Amino acid sequence: MVLLFSVMSIALTIMVPSTQASAKPKSFTLWQLPEQTHSQMMSYAIRTAGGKLIVIDGGTEGDADYLRKFIVEQGGHVDVWFFTHPHSDHVGAPIEILKDPKGITVDKIYASNLKVSEVQKYEPSSAHTQAEIDAVVKETNRRMIELTLGAKLIIDGVHFDILGIKNPEIHANYINNSSIVMRVWDAEKSVIFLGDLGPEGGSKLLAGPYGKKLKSDYCQMAHHGQSGVRGDVYQAIQPKYCLWTTPKWLWENDQGGGYDTGPWTTMETRKWADELQVKRNYATWKDGLVKID
Repeated sequence: MVLLFSVMSIALTIMVPSTQASAKPKSFTLWQLPEQTHSQMMSYAIRTAGGKLIVIDGGTEGDADYLRKFIVEQGGHVDVWFFTHPHSDHVGAPIEILKDPKGITVDKIYASNLKVSEVQKYEPSSAHTQAEIDAVVKETNRRMIELTLGAKLIIDGVHFDILGIKNPEIHANYINNSSIVMRVWDAEKSVIFLGDLGPEGGSKLLAGPYGKKLKSDYCQMAHHGQSGVRGDVYQAIQPKYCLWTTPKWLWENDQGGGYDTGPWTTMETRKWADELQVKRNYATWKDGLVKID
């Protein structure tokens, strides 16, 4: 589901101090990139200790220039790009960059693709995004690598465990409920990415073979922190820190009538985070570009 509302992008950069004593980092670096338009979005990047760059989603078409600049500043080469699910607020930016790289190179793209015909049946308003992905992959002579449940990728010492893939049998909230769930970890820290997974997908995740393997230091809050997975999933994750790709209007549940007067369930999710006594919530609307070493 794509939500649009007015918000001003914030240029602030939050630097989370590294505790590394040596020049070479012991762990991967994680960035949470902020929205550049009125829309919520999701964009993350990971730099391994050995220098490889991994991007997860990237945001809307309007976030493409910001993401492009970020990638160029990191050397201009993406070793691996993960698409969590085919919604324009997640993959609009990478589609634009793949269409017109302007010097950026990309090695591998991983996803759990849905069929356009099935999207047309259950969520017709978003079928064009999956069609765009298919078209740009074909036009640029690329291959989309299909992720499988339980896959374990190791990229330059960083583990990427695929705990959830597409759920085409869940027709409610069809695309969001087919978000990839991925746990990224090394000896120093762990991060779980939930994409836009909804309540139904969250229940399947908990009941599945990896439901007891979700615990992570950092948690990307599902569906921008509202109407995503339920509280029992977050209880299983037990995060120390929460990552919110959430503009201010969504954080405050403000559709224009004031604080907590809108239709979104962000306040409930914020309450769950408080109950878990997380050390900090990193939100795009207030923290801008966040760097976690």
